[in-house]
Amino acid sequence: MSSSVQRTIRLPGDQIVLDKNMSIEGAGVGTSLYRLNENTYVVTTVSLQDVEENEKKKIRIIPLKGRYMPKEGDIVIGIVYDVTLSSWLIDIKSPYLAVLNASDYIGKPFNPATDNIRKYLDIGDVVIAKVAQFDRTRQPLLTVQDKGLGKVISGSLVEIEPSKIGRVIGKKRSMISMLMEQTKCDFVVGVNGRVLLRCPDAELEYIAILALKKIEAEAHTAGLTERIKEFIINEKVKRGLIKYES
Repeated sequence: MSSSVQRTIRLPGDQIVLDKNMSIEGAGVGTSLYRLNENTYVVTTVSLQDVEENEKKKIRIIPLKGRYMPKEGDIVIGIVYDVTLSSWLIDIKSPYLAVLNASDYIGKPFNPATDNIRKYLDIGDVVIAKVAQFDRTRQPLLTVQDKGLGKVISGSLVEIEPSKIGRVIGKKRSMISMLMEQTKCDFVVGVNGRVLLRCPDAELEYIAILALKKIEAEAHTAGLTERIKEFIINEKVKRGLIKYES
């Protein structure tokens, strides 16, 4: 029997009541769900709910940390959440799962009867993409047909609140330029609250991560760029990477 999946957003306070033909699973169980009684759960954080209709109704809850609303042209860093015959569903830290078509990814027509989509991307893989289409009536459509986009082969992924990304970049790229100069790391910034780091060594990567988290925590304060620069210099001195820098 074929199955269909319905996707909805669950808000804090929403109740999910199960009957004997329903089951619930996913990362949200035990984190963004509170079990009220044997058959009732209460949602505690904004979450994505997938309902798969088959012989038995299966509910999957995925907590969403923060909220990113897609806009056409945005560069995002996504994680493959699910695989269909000819596309991938991508978690972009949004209320919506995005779609990346196999034909776009490989740059030519894709035939699922003769080719295995999972050899290109599989669940858990990270991809840098651009939002090609989005109008709130359907899932965002992604593309990787631009320079610098595609599957992430190496690096470390850091997550911060999407609303703080502007401070990571800074006015006229002042913050991100300083971060790259001081840490010697390459930063790929997704406007959806994910930053990909590629650093020359583990010590500098650790300092870069500390700096990003400090920016997130202090994004509301003035003079942040100079303060973060001083923080990075002090961390490098503490770890013996430099002796002194004025």
